[in-house]
Amino acid sequence: MLNELESALGYHFRDQSLLINALTHRSYAHESQNSGPDNERLEFLGDSILGFVVADALYRQFPEKSEGELTRIRADLVCEGNLARVAASIGLGKHLLLGRGEDQNGGRTRDSIVSDAMESVIAAVCLDSGFDAAKEIILRLILGDTPEDKPRVVDYMTLIQELVQRDKKQAIHYVLVGETGPDHDKRFDMEAILNGKIVGRGSGSSKKRAEQEAAKDAVGRLFPQEL
Repeated sequence: MLNELESALGYHFRDQSLLINALTHRSYAHESQNSGPDNERLEFLGDSILGFVVADALYRQFPEKSEGELTRIRADLVCEGNLARVAASIGLGKHLLLGRGEDQNGGRTRDSIVSDAMESVIAAVCLDSGFDAAKEIILRLILGDTPEDKPRVVDYMTLIQELVQRDKKQAIHYVLVGETGPDHDKRFDMEAILNGKIVGRGSGSSKKRAEQEAAKDAVGRLFPQEL
């Protein structure tokens, strides 16, 4: 089965335990006594590798674009929705190791889970064969159809920051106001704060997703024409 995923990915692992680690969701690691570690550490590494490669590629590809434009395009490419689309194109979801409940609740097609796994796979490739191997996969699968104009998917944190800075230099910041659930299935609650006032609220399965939801709520309240 993993051979099928490797073929779709265009990369064959020398150490398949790295790929298995990248596919192991925390729900599976929590339920299975024989499981290795979950993929969250790999996700952390993959997120950093992905961000650097995309930023470097866009800087070189679009010398005429401003910092703001490059930021918007990068956000579009590395956002959860786009990574989930790339993951679906290689059938990543069906190879995930999920806990029973997560599997039954549609985890194999949940954007948050498959996008995190995509970042984990990128990190696993880097550890298996080095940075250049991971870069090749990112360039081929994620930057293969770089958008030059309007982003396909909105990064609301970037959007709200650009909107509030039109009049003066001010910044939205985000405050964690609550978290619920067990360690393997937490929900985080965030508030978006502007000039000391709450302008948005959101929740999600990670802090960054909760921030995105709070930012989206803030855009809807302050700049509804942008939605």
